[in-house]
Amino acid sequence: MVDADLTFVIVGGGLAGAKAAETLRSEGFTGRVILIGDERDHPYERPPLSKGFLTGKEERDSVFVHEPAWYAQKDIELHLGQTVVHLDRETKTVRLGDGTSVRYDKLLLATGSEPRRLDIPGTDLAGVHHLRRLAHAERLRGVLASLGRDNGHLLIAGAGWIGLEVAAAARGYGAEVTIIEPEPTPLYRVIGPELGQLFTDLHTEHGVRFRFGARLTEIVGQDGMVLAAHTDNGEEHPANDVLAAIGAAPRAALAEAAGLALVDRAHGGGIAVDAALRTSDPDIHAAGDVAAAQHPLLETRLRVEHWANALNSGPAAARAMLGQKVSYDRIPYFFSDQYDLGLEYSGWAPPGSYDQVVVRGDTGRREFIAFWLKSGRVLAGMNVNVWDVTEAIQELIRSGAQINTDALSDPSVPLTALLG
Repeated sequence: MVDADLTFVIVGGGLAGAKAAETLRSEGFTGRVILIGDERDHPYERPPLSKGFLTGKEERDSVFVHEPAWYAQKDIELHLGQTVVHLDRETKTVRLGDGTSVRYDKLLLATGSEPRRLDIPGTDLAGVHHLRRLAHAERLRGVLASLGRDNGHLLIAGAGWIGLEVAAAARGYGAEVTIIEPEPTPLYRVIGPELGQLFTDLHTEHGVRFRFGARLTEIVGQDGMVLAAHTDNGEEHPANDVLAAIGAAPRAALAEAAGLALVDRAHGGGIAVDAALRTSDPDIHAAGDVAAAQHPLLETRLRVEHWANALNSGPAAARAMLGQKVSYDRIPYFFSDQYDLGLEYSGWAPPGSYDQVVVRGDTGRREFIAFWLKSGRVLAGMNVNVWDVTEAIQELIRSGAQINTDALSDPSVPLTALLG
């Protein structure tokens, strides 16, 4: 039975929002729970969009967080295909695009992020794609299959995680692939230059062509279709389709218009929240991609765009909305699958934050763990085709202890033994 005295509203129909709604009910909240999403699909998980679903190994229904009937069973009111166009903090209401106003006692903003757009001529052509939503993945899956059948060519702008995963999927269909990347290696601003060459070699072995140190300047076509793309070094690259994979931006416009504190774009952007995921308004929380949280363990403000953060920060925010004491200190985590390479990454070590990379295992066989260290302390670890070590890696990060690097690089020494 729902107690209508309290209404908690969740804006954002992704994983963070769905898990927050689930947690409110599992923690015993009996008030109204209203979940508003601007997509018509029920909340779903995004990793399959560039992995299993895109490759054709997983079916569409596998991506959803809950069965559609689950929401009614849990008395969660869904407003799908609805955009929140205004947030009024004084009256504690949100207004939907259809004119409906919804009052809240507590509000969670889980609006996620959106693909950054190429600011060049030709992006209005039908063969230019982005990958963020299920509809994008459905369209792109068909495109990749068609390119594979016709020996077509996909050009990808950006050698980040999305760009590399789509490249692997495209090669699986038999499509030709070229990646344009301004940095000297893939993932340069994520894992640094030390291991970027590994991903260059991996994809090159599978037939992907890279053009480093270049940016797209124009996409040219005819009758609405892509024919080629030009780069700032004067090259022309024939292509049938183009994927823009140049990163994502937090969807913080609603919060900004409402006067909530934001983080400067130069520092990652997003809605500023404390360790309890509370915004500058005590009745409003934020979670998932859009939240830039003060991390109590890492002692910095982080905005994390990966699956695990949505999975865990939604429930944490829900508990904080219920008045529970919350200190969201999860170690950032993500995973990737490319061809026969699988990896997990834990921690936070952007280029410039570390002074040493230590490798345990065989990079040539692509079976190893890499550790990023600062003054002998582990900041991050990435296990490549080595499994069941994430918990131990995260314990090393949490400890803040100085680690013997000779032992760290020795596969015969258990990771659990390094903390004594």
